[in-house]
Amino acid sequence: MVDASCIGRAYAPYTVAVTTADLLRFAAAIGETRPEYVDEAAARATGHSGLLVPPTFAVCLEMDRPEPFEWLRELEIDIARVIHGAQSFRYFAPAHAGDRLTFAARIADVAVRRRGALTVMIRETDVTNQLGENVMQFRSTVIVRA
Repeated sequence: MVDASCIGRAYAPYTVAVTTADLLRFAAAIGETRPEYVDEAAARATGHSGLLVPPTFAVCLEMDRPEPFEWLRELEIDIARVIHGAQSFRYFAPAHAGDRLTFAARIADVAVRRRGALTVMIRETDVTNQLGENVMQFRSTVIVRA
């Protein structure tokens, strides 16, 4: 059983480069057609340093970690008992192709519900770029069935 003692637990940062090829694949997969996401010249013409990173793409980058579910294993949570509950985002600055993004995650909250049948966990991830600027923060809510 996961309890509140893990709140605040931080995980090793992960850094990854944002590539134009990955951004174009993602844009195609989600049907994104706005020029700043699919045309480098158009992105530069609007003042960006390269293709703009679509809003939810950072989650894909973080999932490319060598062990994306290591945090669940460390907490002795069987991934077969995990349900994705929600995802939310806060944006502070744009990210672009060519940036190197660093993901720093921590457990923000744990709550037991339904007389112990469910544990709701919130994991926050702060994302910074190669200049140390805050780019975004996203929150993942997972539900663990007993």
